[in-house]
Amino acid sequence: MKQVLYLGFLALLVSCNDGDLSIETIDFDSVDLETCESTVTTGSTIFFKINDDEALILTLQSGVLKNEVSEGEIESTVPGQSQLVYRIFSDQVPKNYFCDAIPPIEPMVTEEIEAESGSVFISTVALDTETFEHTIRLDNVSFITGTDERITDLRVNEFGTVTTK
Repeated sequence: MKQVLYLGFLALLVSCNDGDLSIETIDFDSVDLETCESTVTTGSTIFFKINDDEALILTLQSGVLKNEVSEGEIESTVPGQSQLVYRIFSDQVPKNYFCDAIPPIEPMVTEEIEAESGSVFISTVALDTETFEHTIRLDNVSFITGTDERITDLRVNEFGTVTTK
């Protein structure tokens, strides 16, 4: 009887499948922030980071970038006020993918995951009387995949810095 249980347990271990795609971390720390606009303004709302076949897209709430020094950090909640989306593509993503009016067919989006919770913090300093630098930081961001796996290991705390005039 012990041999049958042992063989049954061994068969169970051998037949287990670890599933399809498993995302353990989202790492964009060493990737520069990009935008489609040649000049960022206080009306700019879409920023992204591309890391080969992955992209992290941040859509800020309208009016959160201001040409004035902030007292501390201004918070925008995700997904309530701002949106953060993580995409995996079938191939390397060119910058113009997000800048074309109609995105190209290739590379294809193989997975898209919207952030379920988190915060975007923005602090603004004056570089001179007309130029302002906005530092964008993410905090406590959590994604839930289509298979109900939670991804909270987001290595992109400092999303980036943009300058407006």
